[in-house]
Amino acid sequence: MSKNWAIAAAAALIGATACVPSLAQAQQKTLYVAAYGGSFETIMRQKVFPDFERSRNVRIAYVAGNSTDTLAKLQAQKNAPDIDVIIVDDGPMQRALQLGFCAPLKPGPSYANLYDVAKISPEAVATGAVGVGIAYNADAFQKLGWAVPQGWTDLADPKFKGKIATPGIDNTYGLQELIMFARINGGDIDHIDPGFAYMKSKIAPNMRAFESSPGRMSELFQSGEIVAAVWGSSRTKALAMTGFPAKFVFPKEGSPALFTTACVVKGARNEADGQAFIETLLAPPAQVAFAETGAGPVNKKVELTPEQAQGMPYGPAEIAKLVTFDWPAINTKRDAWTKRWNREIER
Repeated sequence: MSKNWAIAAAAALIGATACVPSLAQAQQKTLYVAAYGGSFETIMRQKVFPDFERSRNVRIAYVAGNSTDTLAKLQAQKNAPDIDVIIVDDGPMQRALQLGFCAPLKPGPSYANLYDVAKISPEAVATGAVGVGIAYNADAFQKLGWAVPQGWTDLADPKFKGKIATPGIDNTYGLQELIMFARINGGDIDHIDPGFAYMKSKIAPNMRAFESSPGRMSELFQSGEIVAAVWGSSRTKALAMTGFPAKFVFPKEGSPALFTTACVVKGARNEADGQAFIETLLAPPAQVAFAETGAGPVNKKVELTPEQAQGMPYGPAEIAKLVTFDWPAINTKRDAWTKRWNREIER
């Protein structure tokens, strides 16, 4: 082999190598995250994913859907899960835990700074706190000369007939509404009849729509078809951020807590990045970002401005006031309640 030929071959090899992706690029993994759509997805894509993807050399594939959809996907994939991390409401998360879908958490530094109520189980953790109550169109109320609703039973006022909406029982907001009306009227989870009776006689007749889709609920507000709804502080804030005059009331009888919760799926193909991703969700930067969607921080070290904290549970006093439920007990009754709701309420 001549010297010139050897030099030329080496140069060609170097050139060819330059065209091949680096080993790190070639080994980039994908993390599949199933979580909410809407404003939550927007915040995740804009303010959470980019830094995580760069730091971990991973691509996040987002599977948008409501909590019951995500749980159904897990059930369909139980023998070979495609999803690595789920973010769902606390009720469906308890169902996921009962079915053994979640792997044990490997807590990072931020976990120690959480409120105790956020430590759902050894496998799951809350990433944000939402209050459930009444969203209303402030401009419409002012024009009509109506007082701002103060409690759950205000929704029974005949003036609201055809002007309000509520999610169905397939949605955590609707389910919690039923339980609250049971509590207010002397019942509880084990004695749900007063809730159904009040919903049927006082609340359902006023409903313009039973709507579980956040997008469609926003449209009902924006079109003027409704002026108030049973909704969450996070959804209300997301609507307000569009410029719509939406405001939120924490009802005087109590505001149920809805925790957004996360876990790594048992048998996930990318568990290591999944564990790291949950730690990222609990760290202050992501917690502040979630506040933009109306989810109160569960990390005690997070500080919000008064403007950021408006309309959401924030701080130990507010978190302590939220009404919590026994979700494992509720989940044993949910199928029966759903059938009854469909017969008696949402017909």
